Amino acid sequence: MLESTMQDSQLTISSMLEHSRRVYATSRVLTFEGDGVREASYGEVGARAHRLASALQELGVGRGDRVGTFLWNTQEHLEAYLAVPSMGAVLHTLNLRLFPEQLAYVINHAADKVVIVDSTILPLLLRVADQLTTVEQYLLVGEADASALGKPVHAYEKLLADAAATFVWPELDERTAAAMCYTSGTTGNPKGVVYSHRSTYLHSLASGGGNTFNLSENDTVLPVVPMFHANAWGLPYSGWLAGADFVMPGRFLQAEPLAKMIETYKPTIAGAVPTIWNDLLTWIDEHPTDMSSLRVVPCGGSAVPQSLMKAYQERHGVRIIQAWGMTETSPLAAVSHPPKGYEDDEWPWRSKTGRILAGVEMRLVGESGDVLPWDGTAVGEVQVRGPWVTGSYHLDPDPAKFDGGWLRTGDVASVSPEGFIQITDRAKDVIKSGGEWISSVDLENALMGHPSVREAAVVAVPDERWVERPLACVVLRDGASASPKELSDYLEDKVAKWWLPERWSFIAEVPRTSVGKFDKKVLRAQYADHELTVEQLTP
Repeated sequence: MLESTMQDSQLTISSMLEHSRRVYATSRVLTFEGDGVREASYGEVGARAHRLASALQELGVGRGDRVGTFLWNTQEHLEAYLAVPSMGAVLHTLNLRLFPEQLAYVINHAADKVVIVDSTILPLLLRVADQLTTVEQYLLVGEADASALGKPVHAYEKLLADAAATFVWPELDERTAAAMCYTSGTTGNPKGVVYSHRSTYLHSLASGGGNTFNLSENDTVLPVVPMFHANAWGLPYSGWLAGADFVMPGRFLQAEPLAKMIETYKPTIAGAVPTIWNDLLTWIDEHPTDMSSLRVVPCGGSAVPQSLMKAYQERHGVRIIQAWGMTETSPLAAVSHPPKGYEDDEWPWRSKTGRILAGVEMRLVGESGDVLPWDGTAVGEVQVRGPWVTGSYHLDPDPAKFDGGWLRTGDVASVSPEGFIQITDRAKDVIKSGGEWISSVDLENALMGHPSVREAAVVAVPDERWVERPLACVVLRDGASASPKELSDYLEDKVAKWWLPERWSFIAEVPRTSVGKFDKKVLRAQYADHELTVEQLTP
């Protein structure tokens, strides 16, 4: 057998760190602080990553030890992204929005040894400090009285200033654990996904590629999606690898400061969930803002309404591209760029969930376990596998989630012959009425096209005749009004007639999970407990 003559170099985060630190030494990392930004070059951030690794080693952090980060999207968080995996330890990004009991659970379950915490969110960590059984020390970014943590606390800047300026990165196998992220835990405890150096490197190449986000050193990346949520969709690593500038938003995630960042610092790419873009749209419609720097806006986490994409494109010249994935897929698995030849008729394609990326294999599986065709009609569960797709959970194999090496995503969809996924529901959220399927996602997207509707969530509720029927929970825009009859009439030419909800509830806001997704189990529980005011239309 003829063997390859290629060298066997390891795909590690330290190699990413050193490449861009040298090649793109003058690229910038800006951290927004409300009235301006802090600025550092790639060369300076890389040097500080060396010092952070030296400091952590002095604190006793070794290979395989977990270092938690309880931080906003800042320069310091990027330094941890680079330093911790490169030294052979494991970065564990902690979700700021978890309930206290879940936060304590994931820190203990991951066995974090050190936690780096921002002073502005220290109170959230103090609520669980006495429950943390593995944490030995803390690094504090900023200034605050952290004595109540009950363990040694080190000032981040002083620690780096006193640390050795050079750290010799160990030679690591690319399959070594690099980072951990826990699922949002909508049911039961969150589950830990452990990324490798190899999976992170390959994911970074894929997310920066031409069929994805086409990143280069000419870009400026604004990662609004939190760095604790699936590694901010990989943008910190793929942006760093490409040499792009960064605008880190810190804790300023509201519409007004985001508009200011975009107008002032001219990002070319910005990623966030639909909720953020919905809020920002309301602001910039009322406060004219120059959005012209943005060439592409990846949006995901939940289905992106076509009405939202069209509003940005037609009113502000901003191109939103829908992307799909999950914590378990690092997270990118599909991006919805229209195929070649459809530039003049792109909306049917851009409205789909996404086109599967090279490097991710996908199949569609029916209720009986049979593999279904990619014909745009057959509907089944999306299952995926690939080098940046997890094969298990940390300390929790959960065999029901994995099918012979395939990850069961829980998303119900059809797939076109061209590889475009169209998710119609989550398996746990599907509505089966009279033996036929109703897509809550399609109903939600159609409702959010109504000018009076800000958001809409549709859930299945029991029905004596049909077993299940849709309940439409609607959030109206400020100052707007609409009746169930008006909204039902609006839907008539957009969905099948038998899909039209009889039950309607107008709510102040849609409940959300810790990562901003609609939490439909809360709505179902509120309906069952008669906590929602429901208006009924007569069929």
